[in-house]
Amino acid sequence: MAKKNEAEMKQTDSGFSPAKFLQETKEELAKVVWPSRQQLISESLAVLSMVTLFAGLIYLVDKFFGWAATQVFG
Repeated sequence: MAKKNEAEMKQTDSGFSPAKFLQETKEELAKVVWPSRQQLISESLAVLSMVTLFAGLIYLVDKFFGWAATQVFG
């Protein structure tokens, strides 16, 4: 498999072509499986709820350690 990749790499040009880059980008984007609207909304809500949960947890831990430091160092 590595030999095949090396052979493919040797055949490519060393220069950069913006037109070829845009064409290949368009081809790759056509292969992407985009999520449905419902899937996008549900996964976004899951991410936002986890971020909120962890932010709240970090806030509570910070408040606890602040309180503990005040008790110890007065």
